[in-house]
Amino acid sequence: MSLASRAFRFGVNMLAVDSGASWQRRAQHVEELGFDVLLVPDHLGIPSPWPALATAAAATERLRVGPFVLNAAFTNPTLLARDVATVDQLSHGRVELGLGTGYVKEEFESAGIEFLPAGRRVDHLGDTVARTMSLLTDPDHTPRPVQERVPLLLGGNGDRVLRMAAEHADIVGFTAARTGRDGDLEPLSADDFAERVAFARAAAGDRAGTIEWNLLMQIVVVTDDATGVAEENIEKWELSMSPQEFLDLPSILIGTAADIADRLVELRETTGISYLTVLEPVLEQFAPVIELLRGVDARAEW
Repeated sequence: MSLASRAFRFGVNMLAVDSGASWQRRAQHVEELGFDVLLVPDHLGIPSPWPALATAAAATERLRVGPFVLNAAFTNPTLLARDVATVDQLSHGRVELGLGTGYVKEEFESAGIEFLPAGRRVDHLGDTVARTMSLLTDPDHTPRPVQERVPLLLGGNGDRVLRMAAEHADIVGFTAARTGRDGDLEPLSADDFAERVAFARAAAGDRAGTIEWNLLMQIVVVTDDATGVAEENIEKWELSMSPQEFLDLPSILIGTAADIADRLVELRETTGISYLTVLEPVLEQFAPVIELLRGVDARAEW
């Protein structure tokens, strides 16, 4: 049975800011290439999301903007609601709010914030979500966002975060990776990822058809030699798997533009995932895939 229920959307996670003029030009280029959402991650050592997002929104017309995703431990719900509402006003209602638990232990240590056990970080995320969304939807709270409800994306892989996302978020973001005790990431196999998707959809129940399902792609390479590229990456990362096993990893897209487009159509059919996020370095490579998938959607009725 097909789980496809939405047209494709495409986001790009931007990783660096240099000058204001350059950043604005890059945001405009993202829009020109056909992406729907410009995103900025929340990690130490790279730019702060909200100023970068406000500047990108001011330089573009339709591009939506959002953090992908904010570390809930690094923010306060009252201050976060103020930031979200302010940028939503400045962007005329184009903000999407992404939140997660935070997972890089070294960043917590650098910020002087205790790196709590996973369960307590999930508790804190739940409290942050509840308080922030309550403020954003409170008609008496100022500043007020333009949108009646700012779309909420919750990202993660564990049972509790996926259940929280399935019950409360507008967008569920899959990482296709499990997090180690100290924040190291291990990619999920195709079977393990399918189990995570099934778990989240089951947790969503009747909401499953109204949720937008997202996946972050870690590697995108448009090439005629998928096997060769897979072998290079296996050697680079010292992985113990075959080229085909590597190519089957959910967060990997390697092949011709047509092959990648076909794979994403199949992914949407089998999982309902229609919102794909890629990293900034592959902007140009991924643009032809967007064009092909827009054509697929143009021939369908949504």
